[in-house]
Parts: sequence; structure tokens; C-alpha cells
Amino acid sequence: MSMTYFQKALQLTAGRQMTRGLKKTTTAFVAARSLNIASRPSDLVGNTPLMCLNTILEAHGVDVSNGTRLVGKLESLGPCSSVKDRLGRSMIDDAEKKGLITPGKTVLVEPTSGNTGIALAFIARERGYKCILTMPETMSIERRMMLLALGCDVVLTPKETAVPGALAKAKEIVEGLDGNGFMLQQFENEANPLVHRETTGPEIWRDTDGKIDIFVSGVGTGGTVSGVSQYIKGSEKYGCPPLNPNMKTVAVEPMEQMLITEAKGGEKIGPQGPHKIQGMGAGLIPKTLDLDIIDEVIAVSSEEAMQTTHELWMSGLPVGVSAGAIVNAAIQVCQRPESAGKMVVSIIPSFGERYFTHPMFADIKSQAESLEKQPLPEPFDNTAYGFETARG
Repeated sequence: MSMTYFQKALQLTAGRQMTRGLKKTTTAFVAARSLNIASRPSDLVGNTPLMCLNTILEAHGVDVSNGTRLVGKLESLGPCSSVKDRLGRSMIDDAEKKGLITPGKTVLVEPTSGNTGIALAFIARERGYKCILTMPETMSIERRMMLLALGCDVVLTPKETAVPGALAKAKEIVEGLDGNGFMLQQFENEANPLVHRETTGPEIWRDTDGKIDIFVSGVGTGGTVSGVSQYIKGSEKYGCPPLNPNMKTVAVEPMEQMLITEAKGGEKIGPQGPHKIQGMGAGLIPKTLDLDIIDEVIAVSSEEAMQTTHELWMSGLPVGVSAGAIVNAAIQVCQRPESAGKMVVSIIPSFGERYFTHPMFADIKSQAESLEKQPLPEPFDNTAYGFETARG
């Protein structure tokens, strides 16, 4: 089994210690006798861990004794808790290198469903940019609060127009900024799939020791599913030699908005329109999506996504509803006879605390609000806890 970078670092710095059980986590990892300290929040982006999700497979009747493995890449453990941290840093880095934006002068403007906006917000704050974000009114209050707390201006757009409406509003705002506004264009910016070819794909290949058979990812901008697949399957256009040209790429989208399915020649199922899977199904085919590299599209309904999200929470993994959709699709893939003995890697895009006002948590919210304080055992003396009187 090949050693990770930090296993090698430990061996170099601490002699020939036994490091076999060590797992690489983030760039902020501190090895024995070797300091590795990030200088700013964006330095913490990337190198997210992989975690085995076979427990949930077994709960769905999948026989894992034959070597079938479902693995989640926990992008939820980034500095601002989503896969979009990579995208935000990549687009801003790229624009800075090209001299397109200047701290203290340029106003960054971008349409977002939430997580890209949060990624841009924390990096803009780190580097001295003002940031204006447009987003559909359906996005959770937690996302709005995070953006406002990071000093962004937030402009809401009608839910009926989805992301295209937010995009139109962002363009209008840029036009009114007299040349000082700059839109990073996540849906067509080549720095989007590039960061996944340069980081996410190599990390998955390294941490699976090249044993990945199937890759399952949601489609928002399409950058993750495209970049990772281009790196592993190979892309002559982008200078990526094939590592595993036989890897199967599965894209996931909401059943209520099956644009990718249709673009790949499939048929839509049921009513099309608004859905509850935030971060997926943007209502357009992004230019950053490589349709040709996708082998299969699985549509997951909002209800199915929420159910699987709940199962992930009950397994101790707090994630967002898009993770539920992706894992639901990955379970379907693992249940197929031809997937026996295969390693399936799925993206876990974001952390769950960002979704507490989502309909999925309505019952939990009611339960939390109805909790009542309970009497303490008597006698109870508060003086033992630093209070001046026995009852505080």
C-alpha cells in the first residue's frame, strides 16, 4: 500500500515510526517535529478525506463481502464546508493572475445557489474585495446569513426564474458599476473544471491507490464531474493522460429538472419544475459541463434525496441534501450485479448545518422548539459552580 505525503513526512521527521494508520486530512496537518501552518483560510482548501460508506450499503441490502465499496469524498470538511471552496479559490486566483481584478477596487459579482457564494465571500473577505451575490429566494436562510456575516451584499431573485434569473440580475449589477464590477462566471469559467483536474481528481486517484471504478457526482456547474473524470479517464484536449479510461462517470440531477438527461438523449420523468435539492439542477446546461465524458445520468427525486440525507445523518454524517441525492444514486449503482467488487466514489458536497430551515428538517425544528427545561435534582447548590447564592 503506497504511503501518503504525511506518512512520508512523519517517517522523515520522526525516524522510522509506525505510521501505517495515519490518514492525510488537510494542509493544516501538523506532523511530528514539523510545522505546517496555513497563512490564510484559502490555504486550507483541498485534500479532503475519503470515508467508507459501506454501512449504508448494507442497510440497503448490498453484499459488501465481495469487495464492493462505496466511498464518500468529504468536501463538507473544507474551510467553508463545501466543494465550492475549491471553485471560489480557483476562479479568484485565476482572475488575479490575469490582472483582471484588483483588491480594494474590483467588486466581485456572482449568481449563486449558496455554496459558491459562500466560498467567494470568505476569499473576497480574506483578500480585500467587495462582493455582491445574487441568489434565488428559495435558498436557505442559513446561506443568506453566512453571506451577510461575511460582509457580502445579497440580492434575492424570484424562485420561478431559478439560477438564470440570478444570472440576469448579476449581469445588470455589473453593468451599473461603471467598469469596477467583475463577474467570475462559474457556469462558463474554465478555472472551474481546471481545479478539479488539478486537485480533486489527483486526490481521489492517490487516496484510492488508483482503484476507483465508478465516479458519482452531482451536477450544479458541472465542474466537479467534468474535471475529475477528465483527469482519471484522460483528456487529450486538456493534456491528461488516461489513468483509468474504463472508469464509469455517473452524473446526478433532480428528477424534477432533468436537463442533463434530456441533453444526453434520455426522456424526462414526471413533472418538471422547482425542486428541493439545493446546489444541483441549476435550470441550464453549463458550459463547464463536459457532456461527452458522462456515461450515465441518474435522476433522483427531492423526496428520495431527503430520505437518504436523513439516513446519512443517522449514520453520524451530517451532510446537505445534495449529498443525499448523490449517495442515493451511488446506492442504486452498487445494487447492480455488475457493480459487485467495484469501488464507487461519490462526492459529499457540503456540511449539513447549512440546511436547518430546509423542509427536510421541519419536524426536527418543531421538536427543538417544543423542548422544555426540566427540574434539577434537589437539593441543588449553585455555589459549587461559582454563583453567589445557592440558586444563582
